[in-house]
Amino acid sequence: MTDALSDDTLVLAAGIRFPQARAGGAYAGENAGHLGAALVRECLDRSGIDPSQLSEVILGCVGPPHDQANVARVIALRAGVPRSVPAHTVGRNCASGMEAVATAATALRAGRGELYLAGGVEVMSAYPLVFNQRAVGFFSGMMRARAPLQKVGALTRFRPSMLAPRITLTEGLTDPTVGMIMGSTAEVLARDFGITRADADRFALESHQRAKRARDSGRFARESVPHVPLGGKRSLEHDDGIRDDQSLEALGKLKPYFEKPDGVVTVGNACGITDGATVMLVTTLGRARALGLAPQCALRGWAFCGCDPARMGLGPVYASARALAEAGLRLADMDVIELNEAFAVQVLACQKAFASDAFAKKELGLDRALGELPGDRLNPNGGVIALGHPIGATGARLLLTAATELAVREKRFALCTLCIGGGQGGAFVIERL
Repeated sequence: MTDALSDDTLVLAAGIRFPQARAGGAYAGENAGHLGAALVRECLDRSGIDPSQLSEVILGCVGPPHDQANVARVIALRAGVPRSVPAHTVGRNCASGMEAVATAATALRAGRGELYLAGGVEVMSAYPLVFNQRAVGFFSGMMRARAPLQKVGALTRFRPSMLAPRITLTEGLTDPTVGMIMGSTAEVLARDFGITRADADRFALESHQRAKRARDSGRFARESVPHVPLGGKRSLEHDDGIRDDQSLEALGKLKPYFEKPDGVVTVGNACGITDGATVMLVTTLGRARALGLAPQCALRGWAFCGCDPARMGLGPVYASARALAEAGLRLADMDVIELNEAFAVQVLACQKAFASDAFAKKELGLDRALGELPGDRLNPNGGVIALGHPIGATGARLLLTAATELAVREKRFALCTLCIGGGQGGAFVIERL
């Protein structure tokens, strides 16, 4: 492990997010272009950066609007970034926001630029319903019909079943290689690791309780700024997925959602469908100082790894092993650990895998386990079970939350990691400056 910092050290120089909103709620009238542009403007204004100094804008988004192709470019231009500054959108499912930061860091390491605006945005409220294939065929036939009799003939082919839409949210959360929706992969982990419904519900309750304390103490105000949504009259001040009155009794009344009647995963112990955005400035320590910025943290190492798509929830273990090795650090060195709570059972399974010698030897090629995930260091302010999971933004939000928490605690190292639909994991190791 080296303590040396140089002008070439990669850093997160600034960052901000909007409060996250349950889909169909406060941000229901939003779109990714507007939400993202508003936050980019806020980030640039607060940092005092002239947008012409940006090398590129890189943003993650999993379900961009159909009329906002390359939504990162739309956001950049709407935010007042000069046309001469390029922008591109990245997509790595749940890790898209993290991928944006990794892409910026890689470009910096390669000497391709000096200052990047990276992050993610997702408006899941706007995920559309689309016509099924039979309806598409019907409308195509209507368009091809020219003569009146042809049009009448085409019209007679209509069937009510053509009105049944395809739900893009459900299809997007289903892995086509194994035919499993994400919640079903969590049920696999519950069986593999012997995790019970009671275990999952207790973890979910703790997520809400910790998030409530963080909100009420002003902790989240250190990383987020209120937002008046498009078409709205009031600003959203706080993440609205936090349930102040959540209880084990209420959680226990919920029925299994993915595997009935005796599954473990419910809507109460899984992440919420959510809208949100997070952005940050990624640069080198020398460049940050030259711009008058006070960097939040250094990027010590990062990694993305593949794993079994049917057990995608274990991705954080694989990616964390590689990121820690790149940083020259151990899990025990981490003062804060942000592990995305896609599902309570998924986090609990990762805890067991992190601490398992057998898993380390078989799956990671290591002699011993990576180590324990101490409860007081793991998601100290709750996670996406309470805050929600805007897919394209969460990876960046984890980095921002961890960097802020290191500053609050005056601690040194943090691990940020998450599972990725399709059988991958992503992880970053950061160091407070």
